[in-house]
Amino acid sequence: MILSNRGLFAALDTGRLVIDPQPAPRQLTVAHQGDYCPFDTHAVDLTLGSEITVPEPGTYAYDLMQPTPLAVFIERNSRRYSIDPHTHYVLDRHQFILAQTRERVALPIDHPENHRTGTCLAARIEGKSSRARVGLLIHFTAPTVHPGWSGPLTLEMINLGPARILLRPGMPIAQLIVEEVQGLPVPDKSQFHDQVTPAGVPAPVPPSGG
Repeated sequence: MILSNRGLFAALDTGRLVIDPQPAPRQLTVAHQGDYCPFDTHAVDLTLGSEITVPEPGTYAYDLMQPTPLAVFIERNSRRYSIDPHTHYVLDRHQFILAQTRERVALPIDHPENHRTGTCLAARIEGKSSRARVGLLIHFTAPTVHPGWSGPLTLEMINLGPARILLRPGMPIAQLIVEEVQGLPVPDKSQFHDQVTPAGVPAPVPPSGG
C-alpha cells in the first residue's frame, strides 16, 4: 500500500517516517496557489545536497566482490566538490556523478505503531518528470529504501540530454514514495547505512570513553 500525502503527514507526525529537515509547506493556502509545495498526492520532494562526488577515469576496475568496502574504493578514485549555496555545479553531457539528498531519511522498524499494527514502512526514491525531460537521470537501478534505513540518500546521476545541466544545492531533485510493509522484518543494515558522503562512507565511530 502506497501512502497518500495525508498518510505521509501522519507518518511524519508519529515518527514512523523521518525526513530531516522536514519538507514544508504541507499544503498551499488559496492565497499562495502559485507557490511551491513539496508534497504531491502520494510523494514528497527531496532536495539536492551540497556534496558532489565525481568518479575519475583510470586504469582501475570495479571488483564488486573485493573485500575492501565499495564506498572506500569509490572515494579513493574520485574527486569531491562542495557546492556553495549561491553557485552551481555544471553537469556535462554523458557525465556520471554521485550526489546526495540534503535531507536525512529514516524508516525505523522498532516503533510503537509498527509493533501495534505488525507493519512498517519502506520507500522508493524516484526522479521527477521535469528533470527527466531534459535528460537528467536522478536515481537509477537502485531506488529501494529498506525498512530500518537511516541517513541521506545517494543519487546516482547522469546527464543523457543534449546540453549541460546546472545543479544547485537545495533544488528539488527527486521524490520519495513511501509504502507499507506487511510484517516486521529482521533488521539487516546495508553497507551504506548511516552514510555521510555520496560514495557511502559512514560517519566515524566516536571513541569509547575509558
